[in-house]
Amino acid sequence: MADFSYLTSTSAADALTRLDSFSAVIDARSESEFAEDHLPGAINWPVLNDAERHSVGLEYAEVSPFSATKRGAAIVLRNIAQLIDREVLQLPREWRPLVYCWRGGKRSGTLALMLAQIGFKVQVVEGGYQHYRRAVIKALEELPAALTYRVVCGSTGAGKSRLLQVIRAQGAQVLDLEALANHRGSVLGLVPGSSQPGQKQFESHVWNALRGFDPERPVFVESESKKIGNLRVPLALMERMRNSPCIRLDMPLEGRVGLLMQDYDYFVSDTPTFCARLDALRSFRGHEVVNGWQEAARAGGTESVFRDLLVMHYDPAYAQSMKRNFSGVSTLLADLSWDGSDASLERAAACAIAAG
Repeated sequence: MADFSYLTSTSAADALTRLDSFSAVIDARSESEFAEDHLPGAINWPVLNDAERHSVGLEYAEVSPFSATKRGAAIVLRNIAQLIDREVLQLPREWRPLVYCWRGGKRSGTLALMLAQIGFKVQVVEGGYQHYRRAVIKALEELPAALTYRVVCGSTGAGKSRLLQVIRAQGAQVLDLEALANHRGSVLGLVPGSSQPGQKQFESHVWNALRGFDPERPVFVESESKKIGNLRVPLALMERMRNSPCIRLDMPLEGRVGLLMQDYDYFVSDTPTFCARLDALRSFRGHEVVNGWQEAARAGGTESVFRDLLVMHYDPAYAQSMKRNFSGVSTLLADLSWDGSDASLERAAACAIAAG
């Protein structure tokens, strides 16, 4: 008789509280489903890949569900056999995986059953990714309120992201939304050749970061807009940030220009890409101004373009946005400055932590 004692199920909400207790989190969905979003730390073991899933789906719709199910079962079992041969043979008996698919049904159930029959203690997420997604949405509505925030504000190019990195290195809690979004939060913010995660995956990243913070200690975060590139910051988090105390970091204009030349060095060396990115500012600054910036960049004047961008575009827009959206700018916890040196930034970080 089959032994089902090693196979159990758990709710998505319960699984989220115990993710770190499993030896592995296995996503049994296809590679494109996994790429769109997945549980933090999950690895992809597709029991049906994209092409196979499409083929079986067509047969289900055009021939019959029974015919498609038979053929799908044959493919799934072959794939699971290959997965066991490639991934499982070297694993110890103590290995304890959490397995899920789209709805917690046939794909994850079949894989989990085979692993349990081997002798591994396996848990399946009830409702699969769909229930996980609902749990994340609910958590992102509730979890931000359980934490306190210190918002690092300051003009574009003042080094806010650098300050956050040093604050983290000095032992404080940091939520780096730009890193999670793979975007620096401006028209120039997307690194050429890279891409942002999808909205669902970004929200998974944010939830995963928030769940690891100690509610008894403040979380330092940058004064972001509602959108970072193409991604929306979760509303409850945005509201908490906008009503949190602020710490300002400043730097003289020429220092900020120098930082931009370092941080955006790929635009310094790739003028055509820089000019193409500047086109996005035509609706804000007009064709004549943008054309002038592009001509200056082509003539080797990228540094002067960065200076104009700060003075004419970013500084006025940022000042208005902060005054309108972040209540804490009127009564700063700390007003910091630095000169571009590591030692100066270390001191600023220590002051920020002490003020927070």
